Amino acid sequence: MDSRPSARRDLARARAALDAGETVSAAGHLAAALAHAPTLPEIHELLSRLAAGSGGGLDLFPVEPHPPVGRLAARAHLLAAAGRPEEGLPLLAAASGHTPALDWAGVPWVAEPALGARIDPGQLARTVMRLCTAVGDPAPTETVGPLRPYLSVVRHAVAAHGEHAMLLGAGSALARRLGEVRLAVEWAGRGARAQPSKLGEIWLGYALRSAARMPEALAALRRAVAYDPDDLSVYADVAATLADLGRLDEALRWTELALERDPAFDCVVHTAHRLRYRADGDVRHLVDLADFIRDHPDDAHEHTDLEECCRNTPWLGGLPAGTPLPAGRAPVNAEPSADALRRLQRVAGQTWPHPPGAYDRALGLVLVEPWELLALLAHPETARPEQQSGLEVWACLGLLHHGTEEPWLESSRRRLLLGLLDGDVDRVTQAAMFALVAYAWVDPEARADIATAVAGRVTETTSGPSARAVAELALAAPGLDRPTRELAAATLRVPAVPRQRGRGRSLLRWRRD
Repeated sequence: MDSRPSARRDLARARAALDAGETVSAAGHLAAALAHAPTLPEIHELLSRLAAGSGGGLDLFPVEPHPPVGRLAARAHLLAAAGRPEEGLPLLAAASGHTPALDWAGVPWVAEPALGARIDPGQLARTVMRLCTAVGDPAPTETVGPLRPYLSVVRHAVAAHGEHAMLLGAGSALARRLGEVRLAVEWAGRGARAQPSKLGEIWLGYALRSAARMPEALAALRRAVAYDPDDLSVYADVAATLADLGRLDEALRWTELALERDPAFDCVVHTAHRLRYRADGDVRHLVDLADFIRDHPDDAHEHTDLEECCRNTPWLGGLPAGTPLPAGRAPVNAEPSADALRRLQRVAGQTWPHPPGAYDRALGLVLVEPWELLALLAHPETARPEQQSGLEVWACLGLLHHGTEEPWLESSRRRLLLGLLDGDVDRVTQAAMFALVAYAWVDPEARADIATAVAGRVTETTSGPSARAVAELALAAPGLDRPTRELAAATLRVPAVPRQRGRGRSLLRWRRD
Protein backbone atom coordinates (compact mmCIF):
# COMPACT_ATOMS: atom_id res chain seq x y z
CA MET A 1 0.00 0.00 0.00
CA ASP A 2 1.32 3.43 -0.94
CA SER A 3 1.85 5.31 2.33
CA ARG A 4 3.14 8.52 0.74
CA PRO A 5 -0.24 10.31 0.94
CA SER A 6 -0.24 9.78 4.72
CA ALA A 7 3.34 11.03 4.89
CA ARG A 8 2.47 14.14 2.91
CA ARG A 9 -0.50 14.91 5.17
CA ASP A 10 1.74 14.69 8.23
CA LEU A 11 4.37 16.73 6.40
CA ALA A 12 1.88 19.51 5.64
CA ARG A 13 0.85 19.63 9.30
CA ALA A 14 4.49 19.71 10.37
CA ARG A 15 5.25 22.59 8.01
CA ALA A 16 2.27 24.57 9.25
CA ALA A 17 3.25 23.97 12.87
CA LEU A 18 6.85 24.95 12.21
CA ASP A 19 5.81 28.14 10.41
CA ALA A 20 3.71 28.98 13.47
CA GLY A 21 6.67 28.40 15.78
CA GLU A 22 5.10 25.29 17.31
CA THR A 23 8.21 23.13 17.21
CA VAL A 24 6.95 20.38 19.53
CA SER A 25 3.88 19.82 17.36
CA ALA A 26 6.02 19.97 14.21
CA ALA A 27 8.35 17.33 15.65
CA GLY A 28 5.45 14.95 16.31
CA HIS A 29 4.15 15.31 12.77
CA LEU A 30 7.61 14.83 11.26
CA ALA A 31 8.11 11.64 13.26
CA ALA A 32 4.77 10.36 11.97
CA ALA A 33 5.73 11.27 8.40
CA LEU A 34 9.06 9.44 8.72
CA ALA A 35 7.24 6.28 9.77
CA HIS A 36 5.46 6.32 6.38
CA ALA A 37 8.23 7.56 4.05
CA PRO A 38 11.69 7.54 5.69
CA THR A 39 13.56 8.97 2.70
CA LEU A 40 11.10 11.61 1.48
CA PRO A 41 13.31 14.68 0.78
CA GLU A 42 10.76 17.21 2.07
CA ILE A 43 10.78 15.53 5.50
CA HIS A 44 14.55 15.86 5.72
CA GLU A 45 14.36 19.51 4.66
CA LEU A 46 12.10 20.25 7.64
CA LEU A 47 14.35 18.20 9.93
CA SER A 48 17.20 20.45 8.79
CA ARG A 49 15.18 23.45 9.94
CA LEU A 50 14.78 21.83 13.36
CA ALA A 51 18.50 21.01 13.40
CA ALA A 52 19.30 24.69 12.90
CA GLY A 53 17.53 25.56 16.14
CA SER A 54 18.78 25.53 19.70
CA GLY A 55 20.47 22.26 20.65
CA GLY A 56 20.15 20.92 17.15
CA GLY A 57 16.54 19.96 17.79
CA LEU A 58 17.55 16.91 19.81
CA ASP A 59 15.48 17.98 22.80
CA LEU A 60 12.37 17.54 20.63
CA PHE A 61 13.14 13.81 20.31
CA PRO A 62 14.39 12.81 23.77
CA VAL A 63 15.75 9.40 24.66
CA GLU A 64 12.90 7.44 26.25
CA PRO A 65 11.82 3.82 26.71
CA HIS A 66 10.00 2.34 23.70
CA PRO A 67 9.65 5.52 21.61
CA PRO A 68 7.64 5.48 18.35
CA VAL A 69 9.81 4.30 15.51
CA GLY A 70 9.58 7.63 13.68
CA ARG A 71 11.02 9.42 16.72
CA LEU A 72 13.98 7.03 16.73
CA ALA A 73 14.72 7.82 13.10
CA ALA A 74 14.27 11.56 13.58
CA ARG A 75 16.75 11.61 16.47
CA ALA A 76 19.18 9.54 14.40
CA HIS A 77 19.10 12.08 11.56
CA LEU A 78 19.52 15.01 13.94
CA LEU A 79 22.49 13.32 15.58
CA ALA A 80 24.06 12.90 12.15
CA ALA A 81 23.39 16.55 11.38
CA ALA A 82 25.12 17.43 14.66
CA GLY A 83 28.25 15.56 13.54
CA ARG A 84 27.54 12.46 15.62
CA PRO A 85 26.42 9.87 13.01
CA GLU A 86 28.01 7.02 14.95
CA GLU A 87 25.44 7.70 17.71
CA GLY A 88 22.59 7.90 15.22
CA LEU A 89 23.24 4.63 13.39
CA PRO A 90 22.09 2.30 16.23
CA LEU A 91 18.81 4.24 16.43
CA LEU A 92 18.29 3.96 12.70
CA ALA A 93 19.07 0.23 12.85
CA ALA A 94 16.47 -0.14 15.60
CA ALA A 95 13.94 1.45 13.26
CA SER A 96 14.96 -1.02 10.54
CA GLY A 97 14.55 -3.87 12.98
CA HIS A 98 11.02 -2.66 13.71
CA THR A 99 9.92 -2.44 10.05
CA PRO A 100 12.69 -3.95 7.89
CA ALA A 101 10.91 -3.40 4.58
CA LEU A 102 11.07 0.39 4.93
CA ASP A 103 14.16 2.13 3.57
CA TRP A 104 15.24 3.74 6.82
CA ALA A 105 18.95 3.75 5.96
CA GLY A 106 18.72 4.96 2.36
CA VAL A 107 20.09 8.41 3.25
CA PRO A 108 23.41 10.06 2.31
CA TRP A 109 25.01 10.16 5.77
CA VAL A 110 24.76 6.36 6.15
CA ALA A 111 26.51 5.85 2.82
CA GLU A 112 29.50 8.02 3.75
CA PRO A 113 32.69 5.90 4.03
CA ALA A 114 33.76 8.12 6.92
CA LEU A 115 30.98 6.67 9.10
CA GLY A 116 32.51 3.19 8.96
CA ALA A 117 35.90 4.63 9.80
CA ARG A 118 34.81 6.64 12.85
CA ILE A 119 32.31 4.26 14.47
CA ASP A 120 33.63 1.95 17.16
CA PRO A 121 33.85 -1.54 15.57
CA GLY A 122 32.53 -3.25 18.69
CA GLN A 123 29.54 -0.93 18.80
CA LEU A 124 28.86 -1.54 15.11
CA ALA A 125 29.10 -5.29 15.65
CA ARG A 126 26.51 -5.13 18.44
CA THR A 127 24.24 -2.97 16.29
CA VAL A 128 24.47 -5.39 13.39
CA MET A 129 23.83 -8.42 15.62
CA ARG A 130 20.65 -6.84 16.99
CA LEU A 131 19.55 -6.05 13.45
CA CYS A 132 20.21 -9.64 12.34
CA THR A 133 18.09 -10.97 15.18
CA ALA A 134 15.20 -8.75 14.10
CA VAL A 135 15.19 -9.59 10.38
CA GLY A 136 15.62 -13.37 10.38
CA ASP A 137 17.68 -15.63 8.12
CA PRO A 138 17.46 -15.33 5.22
CA ALA A 139 16.04 -11.85 5.17
CA PRO A 140 12.69 -11.67 3.34
CA THR A 141 13.12 -10.54 -0.24
CA GLU A 142 11.37 -7.22 0.28
CA THR A 143 13.81 -6.30 3.06
CA VAL A 144 17.10 -7.04 1.29
CA GLY A 145 17.35 -3.70 -0.52
CA PRO A 146 16.49 -1.54 2.52
CA LEU A 147 19.08 -3.40 4.63
CA ARG A 148 21.98 -3.17 2.19
CA PRO A 149 23.17 0.26 3.44
CA TYR A 150 24.14 -1.38 6.75
CA LEU A 151 26.27 -3.89 4.87
CA SER A 152 28.02 -0.95 3.20
CA VAL A 153 28.77 0.54 6.61
CA VAL A 154 30.33 -2.78 7.66
CA ARG A 155 32.43 -2.84 4.47
CA HIS A 156 33.77 0.62 5.24
CA ALA A 157 34.42 -0.33 8.87
CA VAL A 158 36.24 -3.52 7.92
CA ALA A 159 38.40 -1.54 5.51
CA ALA A 160 39.25 0.89 8.31
CA HIS A 161 39.63 -1.43 11.28
CA GLY A 162 41.16 -4.55 9.76
CA GLU A 163 40.78 -7.90 11.49
CA HIS A 164 38.27 -7.06 14.21
CA ALA A 165 36.85 -10.53 14.90
CA MET A 166 33.47 -9.52 16.33
CA LEU A 167 32.84 -7.04 13.50
CA LEU A 168 33.80 -9.62 10.88
CA GLY A 169 31.55 -12.24 12.42
CA ALA A 170 28.54 -9.93 12.77
CA GLY A 171 29.14 -8.64 9.25
CA SER A 172 29.20 -12.23 8.02
CA ALA A 173 25.83 -12.85 9.65
CA LEU A 174 24.34 -9.82 7.92
CA ALA A 175 25.92 -10.67 4.56
CA ARG A 176 24.53 -14.19 4.79
CA ARG A 177 21.03 -12.91 5.43
CA LEU A 178 21.25 -10.60 2.42
CA GLY A 179 22.39 -13.36 0.06
CA GLU A 180 26.06 -12.31 -0.04
CA VAL A 181 27.28 -15.83 0.70
CA ARG A 182 30.85 -15.52 -0.60
CA LEU A 183 31.37 -12.36 1.44
CA ALA A 184 29.86 -14.08 4.48
CA VAL A 185 32.35 -16.95 4.20
CA GLU A 186 35.28 -14.59 3.66
CA TRP A 187 34.48 -12.38 6.66
CA ALA A 188 33.66 -15.27 8.97
CA GLY A 189 36.89 -17.03 8.02
CA ARG A 190 38.94 -13.91 8.64
CA GLY A 191 37.24 -13.38 11.99
CA ALA A 192 37.82 -16.96 13.12
CA ARG A 193 41.50 -16.69 12.21
CA ALA A 194 41.93 -13.28 13.81
CA GLN A 195 40.51 -14.39 17.15
CA PRO A 196 39.71 -18.11 17.43
CA SER A 197 36.59 -18.62 19.52
CA LYS A 198 33.39 -20.63 19.80
CA LEU A 199 31.28 -17.84 18.34
CA GLY A 200 33.72 -17.30 15.50
CA GLU A 201 33.51 -20.97 14.52
CA ILE A 202 29.71 -20.88 14.73
CA TRP A 203 29.58 -17.87 12.41
CA LEU A 204 31.94 -19.67 10.04
CA GLY A 205 29.89 -22.86 10.20
CA TYR A 206 26.69 -21.02 9.36
CA ALA A 207 28.34 -19.19 6.46
CA LEU A 208 29.76 -22.42 5.07
CA ARG A 209 26.35 -24.07 5.32
CA SER A 210 24.83 -21.24 3.31
CA ALA A 211 27.52 -21.86 0.71
CA ALA A 212 26.57 -25.59 0.66
CA ARG A 213 30.08 -26.49 1.90
CA MET A 214 28.70 -28.97 4.39
CA PRO A 215 31.80 -30.96 5.41
CA GLU A 216 33.68 -27.73 6.16
CA ALA A 217 30.66 -26.41 8.05
CA LEU A 218 30.58 -29.57 10.15
CA ALA A 219 34.27 -29.21 10.95
CA ALA A 220 33.76 -25.61 12.10
CA LEU A 221 30.84 -26.56 14.32
CA ARG A 222 32.81 -29.42 15.86
CA ARG A 223 35.54 -26.92 16.70
CA ALA A 224 32.88 -24.77 18.37
CA VAL A 225 31.92 -27.73 20.56
CA ALA A 226 35.55 -28.18 21.53
CA TYR A 227 35.63 -24.58 22.77
CA ASP A 228 32.56 -25.08 24.95
CA PRO A 229 31.41 -28.70 25.45
CA ASP A 230 28.59 -27.50 27.73
CA ASP A 231 26.82 -25.38 25.09
CA LEU A 232 24.12 -27.82 24.02
CA SER A 233 22.80 -25.56 21.27
CA VAL A 234 25.95 -26.32 19.28
CA TYR A 235 25.14 -30.03 19.60
CA ALA A 236 21.86 -29.29 17.83
CA ASP A 237 23.78 -27.46 15.11
CA VAL A 238 26.17 -30.40 14.63
CA ALA A 239 23.26 -32.85 14.55
CA ALA A 240 21.41 -30.82 11.93
CA THR A 241 24.51 -30.60 9.75
CA LEU A 242 25.16 -34.33 10.03
CA ALA A 243 21.56 -35.00 9.00
CA ASP A 244 21.97 -32.82 5.93
CA LEU A 245 25.07 -34.84 5.06
CA GLY A 246 22.92 -38.00 5.18
CA ARG A 247 24.49 -39.22 8.43
CA LEU A 248 21.24 -39.50 10.34
CA ASP A 249 22.32 -42.11 12.89
CA GLU A 250 25.26 -39.92 13.95
CA ALA A 251 22.97 -36.91 14.09
CA LEU A 252 20.56 -38.70 16.41
CA ARG A 253 23.43 -39.73 18.68
CA TRP A 254 24.41 -36.09 19.08
CA THR A 255 20.87 -35.16 20.10
CA GLU A 256 20.73 -38.08 22.54
CA LEU A 257 24.03 -37.04 24.09
CA ALA A 258 22.74 -33.51 24.60
CA LEU A 259 19.36 -34.66 25.96
CA GLU A 260 21.13 -36.80 28.55
CA ARG A 261 22.55 -33.57 29.95
CA ASP A 262 19.33 -31.54 29.70
CA PRO A 263 16.12 -33.26 28.50
CA ALA A 264 14.31 -29.92 28.18
CA PHE A 265 16.91 -27.88 26.25
CA ASP A 266 14.67 -26.38 23.58
CA CYS A 267 17.03 -26.27 20.59
CA VAL A 268 17.98 -29.92 21.05
CA VAL A 269 14.41 -31.06 21.71
CA HIS A 270 13.17 -29.46 18.49
CA THR A 271 16.03 -30.89 16.46
CA ALA A 272 15.71 -34.35 18.00
CA HIS A 273 11.99 -34.68 17.28
CA ARG A 274 12.50 -33.42 13.76
CA LEU A 275 15.26 -35.93 13.09
CA ARG A 276 13.29 -38.79 14.62
CA TYR A 277 10.36 -37.97 12.35
CA ARG A 278 12.73 -37.83 9.40
CA ALA A 279 14.08 -41.25 10.36
CA ASP A 280 10.83 -43.21 10.64
CA GLY A 281 7.97 -40.96 9.53
CA ASP A 282 5.97 -41.63 12.70
CA VAL A 283 3.72 -38.68 13.54
CA ARG A 284 4.14 -39.34 17.26
CA HIS A 285 7.43 -37.45 17.17
CA LEU A 286 5.66 -34.35 15.89
CA VAL A 287 2.92 -34.76 18.47
CA ASP A 288 5.58 -34.98 21.17
CA LEU A 289 7.12 -31.80 19.79
CA ALA A 290 3.74 -30.06 19.81
CA ASP A 291 3.30 -31.11 23.44
CA PHE A 292 6.72 -29.71 24.29
CA ILE A 293 5.91 -26.40 22.59
CA ARG A 294 2.64 -26.14 24.50
CA ASP A 295 4.35 -26.90 27.82
CA HIS A 296 7.29 -24.53 27.17
CA PRO A 297 5.81 -21.31 25.77
CA ASP A 298 8.84 -19.25 26.79
CA ASP A 299 11.54 -21.01 24.78
CA ALA A 300 14.68 -18.96 24.33
CA HIS A 301 14.56 -19.11 20.52
CA GLU A 302 11.90 -19.14 17.85
CA HIS A 303 11.65 -22.52 16.15
CA THR A 304 9.89 -23.59 12.95
CA ASP A 305 10.70 -27.32 13.04
CA LEU A 306 7.11 -28.44 13.57
CA GLU A 307 5.76 -26.25 10.80
CA GLU A 308 8.43 -27.35 8.33
CA CYS A 309 7.86 -31.03 9.10
CA CYS A 310 4.12 -30.64 8.52
CA ARG A 311 4.42 -28.55 5.36
CA ASN A 312 3.12 -30.20 2.15
CA THR A 313 1.99 -33.31 4.06
CA PRO A 314 -1.71 -34.23 3.68
CA TRP A 315 -3.73 -33.04 6.68
CA LEU A 316 -0.64 -32.17 8.74
CA GLY A 317 -0.10 -28.98 6.73
CA GLY A 318 -3.28 -28.61 4.72
CA LEU A 319 -5.90 -30.29 2.59
CA PRO A 320 -4.59 -33.14 0.43
CA ALA A 321 -4.09 -32.29 -3.21
CA GLY A 322 -5.82 -34.22 -5.95
CA THR A 323 -9.35 -35.18 -6.83
CA PRO A 324 -12.12 -33.12 -5.17
CA LEU A 325 -13.85 -34.96 -2.34
CA PRO A 326 -17.44 -36.32 -2.72
CA ALA A 327 -20.20 -33.89 -1.84
CA GLY A 328 -21.18 -33.64 1.79
CA ARG A 329 -24.46 -34.16 3.61
CA ALA A 330 -26.78 -31.53 5.02
CA PRO A 331 -26.61 -31.93 8.82
CA VAL A 332 -29.33 -29.32 9.40
CA ASN A 333 -32.08 -27.92 7.21
CA ALA A 334 -31.24 -24.24 7.61
CA GLU A 335 -29.48 -21.39 5.83
CA PRO A 336 -26.38 -19.87 7.45
CA SER A 337 -26.42 -16.14 8.06
CA ALA A 338 -24.25 -13.75 6.08
CA ASP A 339 -22.33 -12.90 9.27
CA ALA A 340 -21.57 -16.57 9.92
CA LEU A 341 -20.29 -16.95 6.37
CA ARG A 342 -18.08 -13.87 6.70
CA ARG A 343 -16.55 -15.16 9.90
CA LEU A 344 -15.87 -18.52 8.29
CA GLN A 345 -14.26 -16.89 5.26
CA ARG A 346 -11.89 -14.94 7.52
CA VAL A 347 -10.27 -18.16 8.74
CA ALA A 348 -10.87 -20.57 5.87
CA GLY A 349 -8.00 -21.73 3.72
CA GLN A 350 -6.52 -24.90 2.30
CA THR A 351 -3.28 -24.81 4.29
CA TRP A 352 -2.28 -24.42 7.94
CA PRO A 353 1.05 -24.58 9.78
CA HIS A 354 0.21 -27.78 11.69
CA PRO A 355 -2.91 -29.27 13.35
CA PRO A 356 -2.63 -27.18 16.55
CA GLY A 357 -2.26 -24.11 14.34
CA ALA A 358 -5.46 -25.02 12.49
CA TYR A 359 -7.28 -25.48 15.80
CA ASP A 360 -6.07 -22.09 17.04
CA ARG A 361 -7.02 -20.35 13.80
CA ALA A 362 -10.62 -21.49 14.20
CA LEU A 363 -10.98 -19.84 17.61
CA GLY A 364 -12.87 -16.88 16.15
CA LEU A 365 -15.68 -19.25 15.15
CA VAL A 366 -16.73 -19.43 18.78
CA LEU A 367 -18.86 -16.41 17.80
CA VAL A 368 -20.79 -18.55 15.30
CA GLU A 369 -23.50 -20.70 16.83
CA PRO A 370 -23.07 -24.47 16.41
CA TRP A 371 -26.29 -24.78 14.39
CA GLU A 372 -24.93 -22.21 11.93
CA LEU A 373 -21.64 -24.10 11.63
CA LEU A 374 -23.67 -27.19 10.82
CA ALA A 375 -25.68 -25.19 8.27
CA LEU A 376 -22.44 -24.02 6.67
CA LEU A 377 -21.47 -27.67 6.20
CA ALA A 378 -24.57 -28.05 4.05
CA HIS A 379 -23.95 -24.99 1.89
CA PRO A 380 -20.32 -24.78 0.72
CA GLU A 381 -21.50 -23.07 -2.45
CA THR A 382 -22.10 -19.90 -0.43
CA ALA A 383 -18.36 -19.42 0.04
CA ARG A 384 -15.88 -18.08 -2.48
CA PRO A 385 -14.90 -20.75 -5.04
CA GLU A 386 -11.30 -20.99 -3.85
CA GLN A 387 -12.51 -21.73 -0.30
CA GLN A 388 -15.27 -24.21 -1.00
CA SER A 389 -13.09 -27.30 -0.74
CA GLY A 390 -11.98 -26.35 2.76
CA LEU A 391 -15.09 -24.82 4.22
CA GLU A 392 -16.27 -27.99 5.93
CA VAL A 393 -12.93 -28.40 7.69
CA TRP A 394 -13.13 -24.98 9.30
CA ALA A 395 -16.77 -25.38 10.25
CA CYS A 396 -15.91 -28.62 12.06
CA LEU A 397 -12.88 -27.01 13.72
CA GLY A 398 -15.20 -24.25 14.85
CA LEU A 399 -17.41 -26.78 16.63
CA LEU A 400 -14.44 -27.67 18.85
CA HIS A 401 -14.49 -24.19 20.40
CA HIS A 402 -18.04 -24.49 21.73
CA GLY A 403 -18.72 -25.95 25.17
CA THR A 404 -15.04 -26.18 26.02
CA GLU A 405 -15.90 -26.19 29.71
CA GLU A 406 -17.45 -29.66 29.27
CA PRO A 407 -15.23 -32.72 29.87
CA TRP A 408 -14.40 -34.22 26.50
CA LEU A 409 -16.13 -37.56 26.90
CA GLU A 410 -19.42 -35.93 27.95
CA SER A 411 -19.16 -32.92 25.66
CA SER A 412 -21.58 -31.78 22.98
CA ARG A 413 -18.67 -31.03 20.63
CA ARG A 414 -17.59 -34.66 20.80
CA ARG A 415 -21.15 -35.86 20.21
CA LEU A 416 -21.62 -33.59 17.19
CA LEU A 417 -18.32 -34.53 15.54
CA LEU A 418 -18.75 -38.26 16.12
CA GLY A 419 -22.20 -37.94 14.59
CA LEU A 420 -20.73 -36.28 11.51
CA LEU A 421 -18.10 -39.03 11.34
CA ASP A 422 -20.76 -41.72 10.78
CA GLY A 423 -22.02 -42.78 7.38
CA ASP A 424 -20.38 -42.86 3.97
CA VAL A 425 -17.05 -41.10 3.60
CA ASP A 426 -17.61 -37.66 2.08
CA ARG A 427 -16.33 -34.12 2.62
CA VAL A 428 -18.20 -33.71 5.89
CA THR A 429 -16.96 -37.06 7.22
CA GLN A 430 -13.36 -36.17 6.46
CA ALA A 431 -13.72 -32.68 7.88
CA ALA A 432 -15.13 -34.10 11.12
CA MET A 433 -12.36 -36.68 11.27
CA PHE A 434 -9.70 -34.02 10.83
CA ALA A 435 -11.26 -31.86 13.53
CA LEU A 436 -11.09 -34.83 15.89
CA VAL A 437 -7.47 -35.47 14.89
CA ALA A 438 -6.55 -31.80 15.45
CA TYR A 439 -8.19 -31.87 18.86
CA ALA A 440 -6.22 -34.98 19.80
CA TRP A 441 -3.05 -32.97 19.09
CA VAL A 442 -4.02 -30.22 21.54
CA ASP A 443 -5.70 -32.30 24.30
CA PRO A 444 -3.73 -35.38 25.41
CA GLU A 445 -6.64 -36.52 27.57
CA ALA A 446 -8.82 -36.94 24.48
CA ARG A 447 -6.26 -38.90 22.44
CA ALA A 448 -7.22 -42.45 23.36
CA ASP A 449 -10.89 -41.82 22.67
CA ILE A 450 -10.22 -40.14 19.33
CA ALA A 451 -7.69 -42.79 18.30
CA THR A 452 -10.36 -45.44 18.87
CA ALA A 453 -12.81 -43.56 16.65
CA VAL A 454 -10.22 -43.10 13.90
CA ALA A 455 -9.15 -46.75 14.08
CA GLY A 456 -12.77 -47.79 13.66
CA ARG A 457 -13.09 -45.78 10.45
CA VAL A 458 -9.84 -47.24 9.08
CA THR A 459 -11.09 -50.78 9.74
CA GLU A 460 -14.41 -50.00 8.02
CA THR A 461 -12.75 -48.58 4.88
CA THR A 462 -9.85 -50.91 4.12
CA SER A 463 -10.86 -50.99 0.47
CA GLY A 464 -12.88 -48.90 -1.92
CA PRO A 465 -12.60 -45.34 -3.24
CA SER A 466 -12.51 -43.73 0.21
CA ALA A 467 -9.79 -45.94 1.71
CA ARG A 468 -6.92 -43.66 0.76
CA ALA A 469 -8.59 -40.53 2.13
CA VAL A 470 -9.25 -42.19 5.49
CA ALA A 471 -5.74 -43.64 5.61
CA GLU A 472 -4.15 -40.20 5.08
CA LEU A 473 -6.18 -38.81 7.95
CA ALA A 474 -5.35 -41.75 10.17
CA LEU A 475 -1.61 -41.27 9.71
CA ALA A 476 -2.00 -37.74 11.09
CA ALA A 477 -3.73 -38.97 14.26
CA PRO A 478 -1.93 -39.13 17.62
CA GLY A 479 -2.01 -42.32 19.64
CA LEU A 480 -3.04 -44.66 16.82
CA ASP A 481 -2.11 -48.27 17.63
CA ARG A 482 0.64 -49.77 15.52
CA PRO A 483 -1.50 -52.37 13.66
CA THR A 484 -3.93 -49.66 12.53
CA ARG A 485 -1.09 -47.38 11.56
CA GLU A 486 0.49 -50.16 9.50
CA LEU A 487 -2.86 -50.88 7.87
CA ALA A 488 -3.24 -47.22 6.93
CA ALA A 489 0.31 -47.09 5.60
CA ALA A 490 -0.26 -50.23 3.54
CA THR A 491 -3.41 -48.67 2.10
CA LEU A 492 -1.30 -45.81 0.83
CA ARG A 493 1.27 -48.27 -0.53
CA VAL A 494 4.14 -46.75 1.46
CA PRO A 495 6.35 -48.51 4.00
CA ALA A 496 5.02 -48.35 7.54
CA VAL A 497 8.47 -47.30 8.79
CA PRO A 498 10.13 -45.38 5.95
CA ARG A 499 13.83 -44.70 6.36
CA GLN A 500 14.77 -41.30 4.97
CA ARG A 501 18.52 -41.04 5.03
CA GLY A 502 19.20 -38.75 2.14
CA ARG A 503 19.89 -35.07 2.48
CA GLY A 504 16.74 -33.11 3.22
CA ARG A 505 15.75 -29.54 3.91
CA SER A 506 18.19 -27.72 6.14
CA LEU A 507 17.51 -28.44 9.79
CA LEU A 508 19.72 -25.74 11.27
CA ARG A 509 18.05 -22.79 12.95
CA TRP A 510 19.98 -19.53 12.78
CA ARG A 511 19.56 -18.85 16.47
CA ARG A 512 22.57 -16.90 17.59
CA ASP A 513 23.04 -13.91 15.35
